[in-house]
Amino acid sequence: MMAAIVMALAITTSITTMQRGFLTLDTARNTTIAGQIMQSEFEKMRLASWTTVDAYASSTDPLAVDSSFTANAYVGTRFTMARTVTLIRTGMKQITLTVTWRNYDGRFISRSYSSYYGQNGLYDYFYNSI
Repeated sequence: MMAAIVMALAITTSITTMQRGFLTLDTARNTTIAGQIMQSEFEKMRLASWTTVDAYASSTDPLAVDSSFTANAYVGTRFTMARTVTLIRTGMKQITLTVTWRNYDGRFISRSYSSYYGQNGLYDYFYNSI
């Protein structure tokens, strides 16, 4: 009888440990995908002219995730992205991208990248030279 109790406890503990391991792997994978989604969007912004970026509203707006990510069935519509633009001063904006998704256990998790975008900044060299 005691052996059966010990065995049941061992099996229960191992199942719980495996679930936590799967949760950790899921979070790591999704964090990587979220980072790739935001980096891709920032790279597209860096190729845009100042006129385009200056036209972004100083608010939080939802953005569509690039089709190169949503084509993957695993990603699909699981991830959502929002862009927050803050005017720092004339000719300078702070742009924050936030990606949100539902985790393995049903909780919502989000990650954010933030960058400054200035008129006549480094992007201007690439935009006007290529």
